[in-house]
Amino acid sequence: MDNKAFFNISYGLYVVTAHEGEKDNGCISNTVVQVTDSPKRISVTLNKNNYTTAMIEHTGLLCVSILTEEASFETFKHWGFQSGANVDKAVGITFSRADNGVIYVTEGVNAVLCAKVITQVDLGTHITFVADVTDAMVLGDVPSTTYTYYHKHIKPQPAMMQRKGWICTVCGHIYEGENLPEGYICPLCKHDASFFKPTEVK
Repeated sequence: MDNKAFFNISYGLYVVTAHEGEKDNGCISNTVVQVTDSPKRISVTLNKNNYTTAMIEHTGLLCVSILTEEASFETFKHWGFQSGANVDKAVGITFSRADNGVIYVTEGVNAVLCAKVITQVDLGTHITFVADVTDAMVLGDVPSTTYTYYHKHIKPQPAMMQRKGWICTVCGHIYEGENLPEGYICPLCKHDASFFKPTEVK
């Protein structure tokens, strides 16, 4: 199977946020979909290992900040390359808090959806939350970014390596070495070895 075929599916990119107790948190997602128009309903699919996933399971509340083509790489690093179990993701960013108590991102974002989970589906490694939208706000008119745009224009392009190695096609993490270890998992974005390709050599 050629895993690169999946890269041709069109995706947007979003910050999905949650609030539980005194804790605010969120993560990057490319799997937010409007599933019905009446009522306004979305699905959000998240990895079970994400701290945000557990918070949404407990509270049933979430917000989706729709990222634009002007979103910075720092935004993706902040929300996607570290775990809220270890850091406070509400520190060092600009945000507002919705009526449902969940924060949302205000920079590099053109709209926000707030939602309440009505059901969830266990997909093995992931959970799909089906949620009714309880509020929606337009914050700007910059076009929404896509997964493809992110890779071509937002994510820094890695410099060519002098030593052999492997690069993650999702987040750009580089593993230096002749061979990628069997069962290797990217330490940043948690994708498996099938998402790595050899780096170029000077």
